[in-house]
Amino acid sequence: MTHFTFHAVRAKQADGHDIFSFAATQDEVLGFSEIERVGRLDNGELKGFQRHQVASHIKEIRDYLVRDDAILPNAVIVAFINGVTLKDEGNDIVSVVIDASQGKPGFVVDGQQRLTALSGIQKPGFQVFVSALICKDYNELRQQFVLINNTRPLPKALIYELLPNVEGLPQRFTSKRFAAQIVNRLNFTPNSALLGEIRQHTNPQGTISDTAMQKFVMNSASNGAIREFIKFQDFEDRAFNLINEFFEAIKVVFGPEWVGMSPYTSRLRHGAGIVAMGFVMESLYSSDDATTRDGFIPGLELLKPYTAWTSGTWEMKDGSIRPWNKIQNTPIDVTELIDSLLKSLRKARRKHFQVVNG
Repeated sequence: MTHFTFHAVRAKQADGHDIFSFAATQDEVLGFSEIERVGRLDNGELKGFQRHQVASHIKEIRDYLVRDDAILPNAVIVAFINGVTLKDEGNDIVSVVIDASQGKPGFVVDGQQRLTALSGIQKPGFQVFVSALICKDYNELRQQFVLINNTRPLPKALIYELLPNVEGLPQRFTSKRFAAQIVNRLNFTPNSALLGEIRQHTNPQGTISDTAMQKFVMNSASNGAIREFIKFQDFEDRAFNLINEFFEAIKVVFGPEWVGMSPYTSRLRHGAGIVAMGFVMESLYSSDDATTRDGFIPGLELLKPYTAWTSGTWEMKDGSIRPWNKIQNTPIDVTELIDSLLKSLRKARRKHFQVVNG
């Protein structure tokens, strides 16, 4: 079937947007709309936006739907860019014609688990409500997906990974969007020091926390080196290059504590270590004008004897001693680790200066 016709109720909402609702079977919905799951193309470009199926959730819905008294009052949300014709029939009723002859024109924005659950059972004629909207382009479609799902228990990792590909979001997303863009580039740019290392929705095998890396970026952008780059037209490239060079230096100086390690075997790859090392990068940028791998290496070499990423103990700012694996990703522990690293770096600099100057 390539053409679908429904009678729908049209709602008066934002000017320039058509919002309407109708009832359709699961087969009809999947006949004119796609569940476009998020993923990466071979070149690292993001495609799609839907999270992967949650098997346990689908099973729960399916176990309920097989009952004779099962109902699904919540509407499935479908967005269209084209392929839909509306004819006003008066009293807010419209005739909807969906043309799927050139491919499915709709995208499921919300309700994919319900549709998947329905597809696995025999329930002829069972209809779901469909709330539909027509978007002007794919960017607006992604924007609607983020805004609709941000108030629901959607994985934050998926929201953050989508942000760089969405324009026109509220101001509260601005810093997160920039940080997510840098993290995406670090994770998917060939020859990046962190290529494939960051755990994201489309890269679950990564070991470094994406939220920790976003904090790393946002801290620098709010009051550090990256903030100084804003005046340059290529500030995003400068931000990416700075962080990439810093982690190239980490691989050289802390090789055994970095390469092949996980957050459980090395606190350098742990969320606390990642965020804390962002402040070390800022210190080296400020004091040594370090922006390249070779510029960062001398300062990291001075710091190395005072670290306990995989064994030993940390000397905290207050003089207390903490076992290496007792540093947790809590605000208090992160702050104490930052203070310890910066204090140790200053101490190492003084000793180095005394040796050099006799």
